[in-house]
Amino acid sequence: LKAVCRNVIILDNCCSAIGITMLENLEQTIVPNCGSLECQHDFRTPEFEEFNGKSDSLFFNDGQRRIDFVLVYEDESKKETNKKGTNEKQRRKRQAYESNLICHGLHLEATRSVLDDKLVFVKVHAPWEVLCTYAEVMHIKLPLKPNDLKTRGSAFGRLNWFTKFLSVDESIIKPEQEFFTAPFEKNRMNDFYIVDRDTFFNPATRSRIVYFILSRVKYQVMNNVNKFGINRLVNSGIYKAAFPLHDCKFRHRSEDPSCPNERYLLYREWAHPRSIYKKQPLDLIRKYYGEKIGIYFAWLGYYTQMLLLAAIVGVACFLYGYLNQDNCTWSKEVCNPDIGGKIIMCPQCDRLCPFWNLNITCESSKKLCIFDSFGTLVFAVFMGIWVTLFLEFWKRRQAELEYEWDTVELQQEEQARPEYEARCTHVVINEITQEEERIPFTTCGKCIRITLCASAVFFWILLIIASVIGIIVYRLSVFIVFSAKLPKNLNGTDPIQKYLTPQTATSITASIISFIIIMILNTIYERVAIMITNFELPRTQTDYENSLTMKMFLFQFVNYYSSCFYIAFFKGKFVGYPGDPVYWLGKYRNEECDPGGCLLELTTQLTIIMGGKAIWNNIQEVLLPWIMNLIGRFHRVSRSEKITPRWEQDYHLQPMGKLGLFYEYLEMIIQFGFVTLFVASFPLAPLLALVNNILEIRVDAWKLTTQFRRLVPEKAQDIGAWQPIMQGIAILAVVTNAMIIAFTSDMIPRLVYYWSFSVPPYGDHTDHTMEGYINNTLSFFNIADFKNKSQGNPYSGLGNHTTCRYRDFRYPPGHPQEYKYNIYYWHVIAAKLAFIIVMEHVIYSVKFIISYAIPDVSKLTKSKIKREKYLTQKLLHESHLKDMTKNMGVIAERMIEVVDNNLRPKLD
Repeated sequence: LKAVCRNVIILDNCCSAIGITMLENLEQTIVPNCGSLECQHDFRTPEFEEFNGKSDSLFFNDGQRRIDFVLVYEDESKKETNKKGTNEKQRRKRQAYESNLICHGLHLEATRSVLDDKLVFVKVHAPWEVLCTYAEVMHIKLPLKPNDLKTRGSAFGRLNWFTKFLSVDESIIKPEQEFFTAPFEKNRMNDFYIVDRDTFFNPATRSRIVYFILSRVKYQVMNNVNKFGINRLVNSGIYKAAFPLHDCKFRHRSEDPSCPNERYLLYREWAHPRSIYKKQPLDLIRKYYGEKIGIYFAWLGYYTQMLLLAAIVGVACFLYGYLNQDNCTWSKEVCNPDIGGKIIMCPQCDRLCPFWNLNITCESSKKLCIFDSFGTLVFAVFMGIWVTLFLEFWKRRQAELEYEWDTVELQQEEQARPEYEARCTHVVINEITQEEERIPFTTCGKCIRITLCASAVFFWILLIIASVIGIIVYRLSVFIVFSAKLPKNLNGTDPIQKYLTPQTATSITASIISFIIIMILNTIYERVAIMITNFELPRTQTDYENSLTMKMFLFQFVNYYSSCFYIAFFKGKFVGYPGDPVYWLGKYRNEECDPGGCLLELTTQLTIIMGGKAIWNNIQEVLLPWIMNLIGRFHRVSRSEKITPRWEQDYHLQPMGKLGLFYEYLEMIIQFGFVTLFVASFPLAPLLALVNNILEIRVDAWKLTTQFRRLVPEKAQDIGAWQPIMQGIAILAVVTNAMIIAFTSDMIPRLVYYWSFSVPPYGDHTDHTMEGYINNTLSFFNIADFKNKSQGNPYSGLGNHTTCRYRDFRYPPGHPQEYKYNIYYWHVIAAKLAFIIVMEHVIYSVKFIISYAIPDVSKLTKSKIKREKYLTQKLLHESHLKDMTKNMGVIAERMIEVVDNNLRPKLD
């Protein structure tokens, strides 16, 4: 045995894989068998026939034991640069780890790579006893008996033909049989629905149990601190990868007739482009990838469905503005050569900017009529109600999934993260148990860490704000350049000047630069946020994800939305007037909006950021993994034409990463913010989000099934911390949209002008009309009052004009209160504040009523949960009574027999 298996030894009466040495033509299987060691081997040729020639095999070489997990490491003896000290330490840690895995009852089988003899694949199998033991420890719910309750039914009646067209063909993906379930207990094993031990635990559950063991097995004890967990071993390079196996190739069915081919079915009916119109097979997704992945795609699909309604209303509002733009009186006045063509506007910068005619903004005023219309108000109110409906109905849908997926009473005692346990060096007395326990740092140390982490987050937020200020300075500087370089025809008849005004050129270039800076800062801060969270050292994985979620969302919120908030609520609001402008940093003159306001610029900013973000994310999610896998595939094919086994094929796929799903949620929540927070300025945002999400679902499905290794299945009841984040966005969206309509658009001043006829401050119109509105909203400024006479070349090409106009409500030159705000300004401000208060209270009232009227869990789902709980308890109780009755009967018969045997001789 020693001659063949070399350094394999027996330790503590258990099998121990200390130093598995792979001979050139030796296949070793280590099987735990207390008190003995069975070393199976067979000599083979270099070809792959020794693996039975089955590239899709999911079993050990004996063809009986299923592969539940695969560990990959690089053989130190085969490395070209052999650092003896480091490699020896890594080898000992790995050997100790594998030894402890065997002591925990797992079966291991080591196989050398077909393509690269430096790689060794350790296949892990959990036998029946191990699965049962840990299923009880993890409180895994398993089938008791088939469920005879009708849990799913169609509510569409006559539209069944349509829903059937959109649904997955049940002959291809058969509906899962439903069971009454209960947390597994070994002493009640006979109560569970065990038809076949090989299929009682499905592959996802088996992988989840094995990963639970792998994450908690020790490999080193240093300074009385246990070091354990496969994640730490992978991060330190001792293992190169650890993953469960896909069940088959995604393009072809498996050669094994017993294989369910779930990966193939998911690719065909979910990830393939031809299935883009079909509903998602959520039950199969949940079965193959686990509830955590399943709930994400369920939420994304439901969000996309609800976006369909918002997109329809948004397109209707857009079409309303587009069809009525020719009836826009104030835009006609801007474009009219006799009105807008004769209005000379004051320069918008100090030296190089010329005077200009109002009619050069004709095209932008026509576009503004599309978005700044009555439909904008209707759509803003609708979206305030829509977001509430979406959140409330999602809660109901989530409750249904909890029932269908058996996560209603999810009992999962979350263990501390290995990174946390490794730092536990301080001993304290637990106040509850009065026993000693280890913690990573004292109360003072915890406060210091929290302070440092908060300071780091605050610093990065200030850095984002500094970048926004940099963009503002760019706007102010480049506006002067565009004003000097672009044609200076006062009448605006030049074709370039007609469509590319200094304001438009500045807005577009600044938006593009802003997007680039956003993506750069986003990439950097992702790593910084992870470093800060690792330094903070949360105890559990849930605490870790929640802490990282808040940091990342806070950063992303400021990063993505700060430029939009600036344009919507600050640009053009504090500019002074031509004779006394407001300066940034004492040098740069504050930006002014177009005569129609900053709404069109906000629309441009949203379009560029949303469109650019969608394109960039798709490049990252699709092209990069595909290119990496393509390069790796080409490299492997060029080296060998041998058939590669399933575990080696999966190893060369891309790893998803522990935070892969986190980034998917973050991407969608940022989009949710764009759709809700600024939708009053861009009614087409839901349509863009709808198109993006339809593609996003299939792109995510494609990369999961084809480009990434199979994820470890995880349980989840809901979407976690993202739910309260969405609720906070929904509340904030009401305020932002009301303020956009009030302060960014020109709707309130127009309404005040329209309803206040025959009143001197508002003009001399005698009926409800918008005629004369433009002239009414532009104040006069005496050119002679410029502080710097060279400012704006005031006397070049002006003829007899002695005044220019600017956008504000101030008294004219010569008035006792010249250049002070007039009464019209204060009336408009009052109307804006009144509008915000009324709109907020109305929408918040409707939101409250909707939230109260729609319960989080439907009555039907509550009844099903109670009914199933009752039947499950009854089933377990009856089974327990039967066992007790049977045992009592046996005891009674035995007692009668004993009594009869003892008393009969005496009676005789």
